[in-house]
Amino acid sequence: RKRRGDGEGSIYETSDGRWRAAVTLGHVNGKRVREVFSGKTRAEVRRKLNEAQKRIADGLPPTPEKQTLRQFLGVWIEDVTKQNTRPKTQRFYRDIVEKHLKPALGDEPLGTLSPQHVQTLINQKSRAGLSPATCKHIRDTLRAALNVAIKWNLIAKNAAAVVEPPRKKENPVRSLTVEEASQFLSLVAGHRWEALFTVALAVGLRQAEALGLRWQDVDLEQGTLIVRNQLQRVDGELVLVELKTTRSRRQIALPGVALAALQRHKQQQEQLRAKQFRQRQWVDLDFVFTTNAGTPIERRNCLKAFYEIVRPADPETGKPVWRMPPFRFHDLRHSAATLLLCQGVHPRAIMDLLGHSDFGTTMNLYSHVLPQVQRDV
Repeated sequence: RKRRGDGEGSIYETSDGRWRAAVTLGHVNGKRVREVFSGKTRAEVRRKLNEAQKRIADGLPPTPEKQTLRQFLGVWIEDVTKQNTRPKTQRFYRDIVEKHLKPALGDEPLGTLSPQHVQTLINQKSRAGLSPATCKHIRDTLRAALNVAIKWNLIAKNAAAVVEPPRKKENPVRSLTVEEASQFLSLVAGHRWEALFTVALAVGLRQAEALGLRWQDVDLEQGTLIVRNQLQRVDGELVLVELKTTRSRRQIALPGVALAALQRHKQQQEQLRAKQFRQRQWVDLDFVFTTNAGTPIERRNCLKAFYEIVRPADPETGKPVWRMPPFRFHDLRHSAATLLLCQGVHPRAIMDLLGHSDFGTTMNLYSHVLPQVQRDV
């Protein structure tokens, strides 16, 4: 009789009345390698055989992966994210895995994880009060991990890829008007970190980029600065880390207001440095913006100083009161882009200034400005 080819499979009844299916996977050292399935009925083993043949056709093992999602996520965190992501991103992934994914889906076999499992988890998190953004982060983290499982031929499809997170409410970008920007510069005038706030508003640096600036990146004679790193806390220490994308690394020409602020800041820092050196209290790390000891500034201390300026405590009630319409530190970055757009600067130039990775990001963020620009034109 004609012999069956590898992967065609066979079904037969055993002496005890049960049914068995077998599929040949190939030959190793001249010996057949087979996978055998058992069941009470012929229909049951036929279904198992069909599933195995489909998996083989997809380039997967004939039976689903035996390890649990918990086990795979542990390997993914240690062997993949540590090598391919920045420390802050790796820590973010780890938090999502430990707080949300492992407790809810950790015991589910990796090979049987379905979109329904993932959708149920996302819905539960939403009902528990988590924000749409957090629910999306959970979905995206699992999707990133399962993409690796696909590359490793552990699963055929990504169960998280088709899951819909809750709709995120779009918050309009808050940008300062010309009058508000002038008012803000007046409020920060004379503050020891005046140059930090001025540069953030003038050229739209991210907070971590501004805090990570070093004097070797600033040319006061040419009026330029180069954004090379970000300041982040990693394993309990403030360290400089690489920027996320190549477009984030950029050279910026400083407008007059920012250049003047940096020149004053340089002189004041030299005076403080000389005083602290005499007292052996200065750590020379070359940072542009520092504490009184020359060390880098903590993110939370920067924000504390910012809000003390724009939202100081009322002397009578002790409650914070805004001195101008409410806004965040990050809105200084949005304001830089918006003010430039309204002055007729091309969006492409603003994309380069902000370090966006693609033109669409710039246009989506600042599309609200375009009607005003069109009217001016």
